Amino acid sequence: MKDLHDIPALMADIGKRAKAASLELGFAPSEVKQKALEIAADTVWDRRSDIINANALDMEYGRDKGLSPAMLDRLMLDEARIEGICASLRAVAAQQDPVGEIMTEWDMESGLHIKRVRTPLGVIGVIYESRPNVTADAGALCLKAGNAVILRGGSESFHSSGAIHDCLVAGLKATGLPEDAIQRVPTRDRAAVQEMLTMTDTIDVIVPRGGKGLVGLVQREARVPVFAHLEGIVHIYLDKSADEDKALRVILNAKTRRTGICGSAECLLVHKDALPLGQKVVDALIETGVEVRAQGLNGTIPATDADWGTEYLDMKIAAKTVDNIDEAIKHIQTYGSNHTDCIITENDQAAAQFFTRLDSAILMQNASTQFADGGEFGMGAEIGIATGKMHARGPVGAAQLTSFKYLVTGDGTTRT
Repeated sequence: MKDLHDIPALMADIGKRAKAASLELGFAPSEVKQKALEIAADTVWDRRSDIINANALDMEYGRDKGLSPAMLDRLMLDEARIEGICASLRAVAAQQDPVGEIMTEWDMESGLHIKRVRTPLGVIGVIYESRPNVTADAGALCLKAGNAVILRGGSESFHSSGAIHDCLVAGLKATGLPEDAIQRVPTRDRAAVQEMLTMTDTIDVIVPRGGKGLVGLVQREARVPVFAHLEGIVHIYLDKSADEDKALRVILNAKTRRTGICGSAECLLVHKDALPLGQKVVDALIETGVEVRAQGLNGTIPATDADWGTEYLDMKIAAKTVDNIDEAIKHIQTYGSNHTDCIITENDQAAAQFFTRLDSAILMQNASTQFADGGEFGMGAEIGIATGKMHARGPVGAAQLTSFKYLVTGDGTTRT
């Protein structure tokens, strides 16, 4: 029986077992990993009633903590969302195994043949908050890429994450893969997070997935490399060449489909020559219940300087007019978070300028920013979205959870 009160010893043991499991996963056959995830998906569906009952405990806990409606929506699981978890597990299972993939190869005049091939990172620590589906997404993607994973879910999703984790372990057991390949920290104690951030001997990468407070803590205090984004301050620029129907459909979806996700639009910039259309968009947002904090447009309330660069994660959006595309780009460079930004335009030259001059991880034209998601990018799922400049940028799927190594062959080749 683990001593859940001795957090350093508990985490050291989890890390040691994850490291040992990662050594086996590095050469696990693709078909075995695929089968483990398929069985996990079947098990999640078979146990959906148990998962919903566990989620009910978490929802009660969340309401008692005073979570916002948007955060409670992130936490909630119903049969449709569980079906989505199963679909994500099966999608990841069906993907091509990235481990061992030849990225490039070439011959040298010396007689050497050199290959650069994908290899697992090793052990990944995932620290997340209220979304219990991250348990399945992170576990599946790490396994697919040959990595062991240590999952530390938020206190709000403790029971839901535990029920989903049990299903992942069932897949490992059934296929003979090491059960320690997917471990979950079995305590709500926040000291476990602090331990994970310094486990340089056993954890190779930390992925935080949650709000600004969590991600900021990890980025400040981690001694382990981090894949992360701090905020999703998502901008949409309405260009003077925008199509009215596309603008209305895309912007309303980008803001209102789900307000609590990192791809939700938080600021609307309107070219002064598109002001009549911009006002139609603002009016439509207000009609759907969005509070529009506006400058240069008739919104719900006037915007203040504090509204620029704010991640609301709620039925709120900032809006302002700009003189031209250059001013829009400068505003995004000043207040954005390099996550996702979108231009609504029929002018390909304007779109090219937007794409070239901005350095966000995801840039879009005439498409809802709610598509900023690994599943929508064909990755099956994502472990998170990274906005840094490391090799993993944008949605982090299985391929991004690998590094590479060089395989060099000769024929008695010596160097002169």
